[in-house]
Amino acid sequence: MPSVKTNLIIALAIGALVSGLLLAIEPLTDFAYLSLEWPGITVAYFFWGAVGGPTFLGIAISWLVNALIYGFGAFAILSAVKVLREA
Repeated sequence: MPSVKTNLIIALAIGALVSGLLLAIEPLTDFAYLSLEWPGITVAYFFWGAVGGPTFLGIAISWLVNALIYGFGAFAILSAVKVLREA
């Protein structure tokens, strides 16, 4: 079984892929999945957008926060699967 560190790395990679996919398909779906990105958008607005920073950095912060949120969700799923396999 993979260790906790390996599961965390895999989960963060999954989170980065999901976040990147959501960011890439936004314009193609006419922003239909925007509700899935609210955590990152909110953080980007409060910590960068409110002070008038560049848009690119706000998008980067949004992508990073969404990657962490989806990554930790994937980590919880991977950890649950590991516990169920050991039981």
